[in-house]
Amino acid sequence: MIVDAVATILGGILLLRFWMQAIRVRPPASVAQFTFTLSDWLVRPLRRIVPGVGGYDWASLIGAFLVILLATSVVLLTGASGEAMFLLALYRFFTWIIYGFIALLIIEAIFSWVNPHAPLAPFVRALNDPLLRPLRRVVPLVGGLDLSLLVALILLQIAQVVLGMVFGFR
Repeated sequence: MIVDAVATILGGILLLRFWMQAIRVRPPASVAQFTFTLSDWLVRPLRRIVPGVGGYDWASLIGAFLVILLATSVVLLTGASGEAMFLLALYRFFTWIIYGFIALLIIEAIFSWVNPHAPLAPFVRALNDPLLRPLRRVVPLVGGLDLSLLVALILLQIAQVVLGMVFGFR
C-alpha cells in the first residue's frame, strides 16, 4: 500500500511534467520547483537514453511507466507471469492518465466555483484547454453554462470503462 501510494504520487508528477511540456504550458514557479525537484533524479538520467523528440519529454513519460511497472512488479510475488504484470502495468498507466485528466477537470470546476481568479486557476485552465477546446466547439452553452467540462468528465469515465474491457479487468 505504501509502495503504491508513493508510486502514484511520483507517477502523477512525471505525467504532469510530460503534459506541461507537451502542451507548452509554463507552470508557476512553485509548481515548477515542486515538479522538477521530485522528478529530476529520474528524468535527467533517462534523457541520456531517451532524448526528447518532436518537442515531447519522452523521458518523463517513460519514467512514469517505469515507476508504475516497478510498483506493479509486486504481483510477481503472487505467482503472476511477467506478461500479466506488464499488461497490468500498462492498464494502470492508462488509468493514471485518465484519472489525472479527471483530477485536473475537477480542480478547474472547483476554481470556477470558489475563486476563478486564484493564482493557479490560469495554469489549470491551460492544462485542460487541449481537452476542452474541441468539446466547446460541439457542446453549446446552456443558459450561459459551459457544459463541456461535464461532457469531458463523462467521456473520460467512458474511456476508463472501455480501457477496463480491453484489458479484461471489467
